[in-house]
Amino acid sequence: MKFSTRAEYGLKAMANLAKDFPRQKTVRDISKEEKISAKYLERLMGWLRNKNLVQSHKGKSGGYILARNPAKIKVGEIVEILEGPISPMGCVGKICALEHKCSSSFVWAKVGVQIKETLYAIKLSDLIYTKK
Repeated sequence: MKFSTRAEYGLKAMANLAKDFPRQKTVRDISKEEKISAKYLERLMGWLRNKNLVQSHKGKSGGYILARNPAKIKVGEIVEILEGPISPMGCVGKICALEHKCSSSFVWAKVGVQIKETLYAIKLSDLIYTKK
């Protein structure tokens, strides 16, 4: 399973906001610090704002701030907002006429559950203290 840049950059931006929580930051500042296109980042932040993970404040002293404490935001929540349902195969988690004939559906369903459980077990606050 491969996640797109939406998940990668969105997670970086959220971790950046978490690091400075509860201070708000501009897209320009996050963009510079994380080396993400400001235009692309603005789109990602819009999705996150629409799903109530961040709040935006307009104007000269505007910016973005996390809508909740980083300890209350799960990585899985961020990934699903930006990527859609977490699934290793397109057919997993959907009604499939071939499921009873498919010899690998059990494997992919089990893998999907493990990935989702892992991502939802990680809090955004955990990323602040993680060293590379």
